[in-house]
Amino acid sequence: MNIYPVPNQLTHMDLSRNLLEYLPDWVCDTRKIEVLDVTHNLLSELPGRLLCSLSLRKLLAGNNGLQRLPDLLDHIPLEALDLQHNKLSELPESLFCKALNLRYLNVSANSLESIPSSSQSEESLSTLQELYLTGNNLTEHCAALLVGHQNLRVLHMAYNQLQSFPASKLSKLELLEELNLSGNKLKAIPSTVSSCKRLHTLIAHSNHISVFPEVLNLPEIKLVDLSCNELTEILLPDSLPPTLQELDLTGNSSLMLEHKTLNLFSHITTLKLDQKPAVTSTGDALGSSTLWNHGYTEMSGQRNKLCVSVLAVDHFGDSTEAAYGIFDGDRNEEVPRLLQCTMGDVLSEELQHSSVDTVYMSNTFLTSHRKLGVAGQKLGASALLCYIHHEPSDAAGYFSLTLANVGTCQAVLCRDGKPLPLSKVFSLEQSAEETERVKRSKAIITEDNKVSGVTWCSRLLGCSYLSPGVIPKPWVRTEPLCAQDEFLILGNRALFERVSYREAVCTVQAVRDPRAAAKRLCTLAQSYGCRDNVGAVVVSLHIGEDSCTCDPPLAPAEGRGAPAPVPIPISVPPGDPATPSSSSGIASEFSSEMSASEVGSEAGSTASDENPSSGLASRPERRCSLHPAATLNQSDNGLDSDDEVPLEGVISNGSKLEVEVDIHCCAFQIRSGAPEAPDDLRHDHRGSDHHPGGGGLAAKIRRQNSVVVSATNGCLLAVCGREISDLKKSPSTSSLFGKKLSNGSVVALEDSHNLIEVALEAPKKKSGYFSAPAQQDPEDQLVVPAGLEQDVREQLRSQNAVVPGPPPLSTPPTTRDPDWDHPNPPQLPRQDLAAPAALQQEVYDTAL
Repeated sequence: MNIYPVPNQLTHMDLSRNLLEYLPDWVCDTRKIEVLDVTHNLLSELPGRLLCSLSLRKLLAGNNGLQRLPDLLDHIPLEALDLQHNKLSELPESLFCKALNLRYLNVSANSLESIPSSSQSEESLSTLQELYLTGNNLTEHCAALLVGHQNLRVLHMAYNQLQSFPASKLSKLELLEELNLSGNKLKAIPSTVSSCKRLHTLIAHSNHISVFPEVLNLPEIKLVDLSCNELTEILLPDSLPPTLQELDLTGNSSLMLEHKTLNLFSHITTLKLDQKPAVTSTGDALGSSTLWNHGYTEMSGQRNKLCVSVLAVDHFGDSTEAAYGIFDGDRNEEVPRLLQCTMGDVLSEELQHSSVDTVYMSNTFLTSHRKLGVAGQKLGASALLCYIHHEPSDAAGYFSLTLANVGTCQAVLCRDGKPLPLSKVFSLEQSAEETERVKRSKAIITEDNKVSGVTWCSRLLGCSYLSPGVIPKPWVRTEPLCAQDEFLILGNRALFERVSYREAVCTVQAVRDPRAAAKRLCTLAQSYGCRDNVGAVVVSLHIGEDSCTCDPPLAPAEGRGAPAPVPIPISVPPGDPATPSSSSGIASEFSSEMSASEVGSEAGSTASDENPSSGLASRPERRCSLHPAATLNQSDNGLDSDDEVPLEGVISNGSKLEVEVDIHCCAFQIRSGAPEAPDDLRHDHRGSDHHPGGGGLAAKIRRQNSVVVSATNGCLLAVCGREISDLKKSPSTSSLFGKKLSNGSVVALEDSHNLIEVALEAPKKKSGYFSAPAQQDPEDQLVVPAGLEQDVREQLRSQNAVVPGPPPLSTPPTTRDPDWDHPNPPQLPRQDLAAPAALQQEVYDTAL
């Protein structure tokens, strides 16, 4: 690549992420170049003239193949030098003597065995403030050479070969603010650390430290991380500094804390201690602990608050399952905390209604998005959720991993020693498809590739005010697990921006403890230049045939009892698309051959249907946690299913029946009429034949694109489902329409948001407000004089002497399924209903 003439006015140049094997000469000839970025190339050496440039202030040459640097012959104005991820074994001896303006040096992930002296004389003029030496082969002899850098504020020497740190040398680093000595072989932190009065962060995890260092007397100490060590006791001062915000003591198995110590720690914002293992008698719980275990860490970096939260449940639900997640709020900590507290429960509820991965994962994200409430209007977060489970179609088979994500959180599976990315990054910088979608939604994309100048992400949970540019629709993927799967890594954007997939896999392979591996990943990210919040979850997997302890299969003649219950599907004509579920004004769309009503009927039938056992009775078969036995289901109220009549699309919980439907395809209509009512609600594919009923419930369930408006205690309830057949009239079903919230909405007695959704807000009216939609609000009507009141009543009675039957409900025009891009579902068309005379009379009396 040659350029002529030389661009002498050029000040910033970015040549990163190319395949450059050498730098062209014209780069060194530019007279005003100040910043040069040549990271992620194939450079093996740098030109000597480049480092001698009198204008160069910042040189980024990381992630190359540099083996040596040229010697410096004269003083240079270089202020920042990044040489991480190269093959350097030494640095020029004159580096610190000639680069007197050097304030930032990062040589992490090299092969350094020594560092140059800060000065050739006793007096040092070094202005170095940040020094990153992580991931080299440095020993304690190199620590003595740091004394000359008296202006040093940040020192990272993690994952080297340090067995000790000279106490006399540490005491001279009086301006030190952040010290990271993790991953070495230290047995103690020198007591002279108390001389570093400005120290606010001490990270020394994954060592062999047995004595707690004297850092709690420091006036500005904020964070102390001594996890994964060998601490046995802690000697505390009479009072702790009020600045202490986080203390991590996890991974110290021999540490015993007294009640007095715990009381002294009570004011700390974040105190991390090992949780004592719970004693459990269930075989599945004990089995799952041998199938997988996890470790995670969250680090705030140089930010004042932690905006990353982690969800980690090894024993999810009643069976051998697990759930893990990570949530990154970027600049806010409220949304990640809310998702951490609610998303596991939401997933558990959705699994009761559907076994289709795209359905329950999409609904989990949509419901979590809705439950953010006011916080989700202007704040948002990236989210990633993993669910380890057996496939419903093969309960005796291997496990599967179902993953869903929005935003920039990512997941990597190590399979046969190689990284397998599972997630998809939703950002305008990395996805041309998402950029086109945002443009079609008429959202504003600013020059820095942000939606409305706010976020790079095109899909988030929350940030409702950016809809339809930013939507909560997740990427969903299911990956069968096998014996070659070693571990799973979850991380936020900051982690994988600094640590590649391959390096992350190699890092975890070298550290078998999941907690220590997660710690190491975050420490490496910070040493590579990450100043933001960083979080990582490492799940170690032990799934293989060698873990199986099942009894040998019996002969066919020996039958093992009843088979697993078979779901009762609802027939759906071919070509009818799957019905999306809707929540909080945003409709979810998923690719599935099952409709929402099929999913509901499957959940309901499996909860209340049971096949009688067949064959000779035999002893219970011993099954392992890899292949759990298919047990016969009982209904939630503890009664056998033979005592109940299963209803398709209905879930029984013992006290009430809850109809599982969606909110934009069909509705129920309550009318008053003749004394008799039909027992069943029949499907109608042509019009809307009216079934009279006295004091009962008459409803018409239509096809997906047919809409019926209902009147229930003066409130409009719109529910959606593809087909729900044979819905029985019962007090339980009618009770679904009886409870009113403060805003006039009608919901089921169950608090769950996943069963009945309120489609439209409706005011409280004692009269049949929606029974007569043409009737004006009583407050807007004219007052009838007292002398004409009797005449008006008689005219109304004469007009309503014969009550005509209700006109057929017209089918609204077919519309496509609502898309996630729309913040609100399409409004249901109003239907003018002919109200009976009694209702008209009541409305008129209220008006008077």
